[in-house]
Amino acid sequence: MKPKSMNLRAILIATMVGATALTSGAHAADKIRLMVGGLEKQIYLPFMLTQRLGYFTEQGLDVELLTEPSGVDAEDEMLAGAVQGVGGFYDHCVDLQSKGKFVESVVQINGSPGEVELVSTKHPEITSPADFKDKSLGVTGLGSSTNFLTQYLAVKNGVKLGEFSSVAVGAGDTFIAAMQQDKIQAGMTTEPTISRLLKTGEAKILVDLRSNADTKVALGGPYPATSLYMTTDYVEKHKDEVQKLVNALVKTLHYIDTHSAGEIADQMPKEYLVGDRDGYVKALEGGKGMYTKDGIMPEGGPETVLSVLSGFSKNVKGKTIDLSKTYTTEFAKAAK
Repeated sequence: MKPKSMNLRAILIATMVGATALTSGAHAADKIRLMVGGLEKQIYLPFMLTQRLGYFTEQGLDVELLTEPSGVDAEDEMLAGAVQGVGGFYDHCVDLQSKGKFVESVVQINGSPGEVELVSTKHPEITSPADFKDKSLGVTGLGSSTNFLTQYLAVKNGVKLGEFSSVAVGAGDTFIAAMQQDKIQAGMTTEPTISRLLKTGEAKILVDLRSNADTKVALGGPYPATSLYMTTDYVEKHKDEVQKLVNALVKTLHYIDTHSAGEIADQMPKEYLVGDRDGYVKALEGGKGMYTKDGIMPEGGPETVLSVLSGFSKNVKGKTIDLSKTYTTEFAKAAK
């Protein structure tokens, strides 16, 4: 064989070996993209914490975490096929079924919303949701869970849809700026935004949904919130990958339950603490109770969510919703 032919053959063999190695490497870790409705929010903390602790990698997964300011935007990305799952509120699973789309919570991360309806101290006339008429109310996005909860609180207290405005202002700096500029007079948000506005005295709490007890008072029962939800079709076709994801997240929930707020904060990206570690830790100490310990759907939770959505949503009210298809406990119960 001529030297030139031998060199060509060697190159071809090397290329084939390299391709095989790349393929093997690709199968060594399953690539999954998850979109979270605001990674920096404490209600979604378990997703980044799982990544930082290495629990996804431990399960043989290559997980890319993406962020959107609103859960409804994350939902759209999943339905478009851009991501495999969403870190968002369980109520979207109920809302989407009313529109003929089947998605399900595969692990329930929060047993309560972890949200607060804040009111600007510039508007002392707002003393309850009954005073929402003619007001502009901040939500992360139109069609988001913060919007759902705001609409419910208004309608429950006698204010009709259309008598107030929902304004999409996101969270963090954009929410704060909207309240400072009086673009919103009240709004639904989460930590650490809550603590930042309370610390400056620019807002006060109107309705608190951070604890299970307060949530039951305001909404009539447990309101399971943050979850990992995916399309039913994906779950049925990728049970091994889903189980690995749930294994990792349930292990993180156990970590949260057995570690202090300070230890947890030390695992998070520094920018999430927005320059106030003490405030972040204090908020997390007060909010740790919102996380489930085992990833299992709280008993009675789906019924409360359906009742809340039926209270104001034309999409859900009067529709037959099969709650058993909006969540599964199969993976959380099998998690190790």
